[in-house]
Formats: sequence, structure tokens, C-alpha cells
Amino acid sequence: MKPLLKAIQISKDYGELSVLKSVDLEIKEKEIVTIVGPSGAGKTTLLHILGTLDTPSLGSQVIFDGVDTTQLNTKELARFRNQNMGFIFQFHELLPEFTALENICLPAWIAHAEKKATEQKALKLLARLGLKERASHKPTELSGGEQQRVAVARALINNPKIIFADEPSGNLDSDNADQLHDLFFDLREEQKCSFVIVTHNKELAQRVDRSINLIDGVIKS
Repeated sequence: MKPLLKAIQISKDYGELSVLKSVDLEIKEKEIVTIVGPSGAGKTTLLHILGTLDTPSLGSQVIFDGVDTTQLNTKELARFRNQNMGFIFQFHELLPEFTALENICLPAWIAHAEKKATEQKALKLLARLGLKERASHKPTELSGGEQQRVAVARALINNPKIIFADEPSGNLDSDNADQLHDLFFDLREEQKCSFVIVTHNKELAQRVDRSINLIDGVIKS
């Protein structure tokens, strides 16, 4: 498998605090990788930089599918992110005023995709995730596990090459967490996408292709 994402000398400082220190890593196509380590190690910061949600220090590079994302301006970056990446957060971040279907469609509508085709695709994703009957429900009418599956569908709507997930099962009970993790492995085969997952879940970290251990802003073998 060829590298999909290559991070070179990733550093990040907040004033005097050095959060990441010259981190190098690669993510291959269709690879599921976890980032593990103690709280405060820089895991979420690294995930956000890989996903272009945050900018690294000067001299760092994030090359995604041959494109150096650190050279893109804000507008180019937003378009690139929308077309190539999906995101799942610990707190699903669904918009409460929208239905499950509308929440899933939002990234595609932002990309000016055709409304009817997008809704049909979203309905297929809902059916695939066992939520066919919940399309018109708002987030407050869904269980925690259902809300997180809607967030997964939203992350998939634009056919991303990679999905970044930050503690995606952190708010779920063990049964729902296991179901969500199983889903990631199924989707990797179905959607041909990579996953980078920040997690404290030891079982998940043992199942994946590779686990990156981050301690004090440095990758430890």
C-alpha cells in the first residue's frame, strides 16, 4: 500500500509550551491507525494538524495524496478538506436544529452537491448503519450510539480518502463502542478509506494495523 499521508517534522508550540516536537509519520491507503498516549501528550493536536484543522509550526509539512497542504491558503484548504477528509469527534457535534438526514448531507451541500442525489446517498448510508427509520429524527431524539453513527455517516458522505476520529467511542458504553469499532473495519473495506483514531480504548488499539504511541509530543516505539 502506498502512503496516503506523510507528515514531516511536525512541531507545534503554544507560546513557551512545546506540544509536538518534530514528529514524522506516514499513513497508508486503507490503513487503520490509532494514536495513543497519556492525556496531554499532544494526540488531539497531532490529529488536528494531520486533518488540516490546525496549522503546525513553520518548517513542518503535511503532504496528503501528493499535495502539500501547508502551502494551501484558507479557502483552498477548506475545499481540499471537504473533498478528501471526514471527521468524527467524541461529542458527535451534530447540529440540534437539523434532522439526522440533514446533518449527514451538510458536508455535501457545502461542496454544492446536487440536493436530491445527496439525500438519496445519505438515506443509503443511514440504512447501512441501521438507522433507516431515524432519518427525520433530530439529535435529541437519538441515543448516544445512534448520534455517533449519524456522525459516521456525515463523515462518509463525500467519499473521503481518510477519516480522522478523536475519541469516537469515548462517550459510549462498551457494547456501543465495540459496535462502532467493528463498523470502522467494515467501512475500511467497503469505502476503501484510511482511519486515524485518537483513543484511550486499549481493545481498539490492539486490533488496528498500527498504533502510534505519543508521549510528551514525541513518538515512542
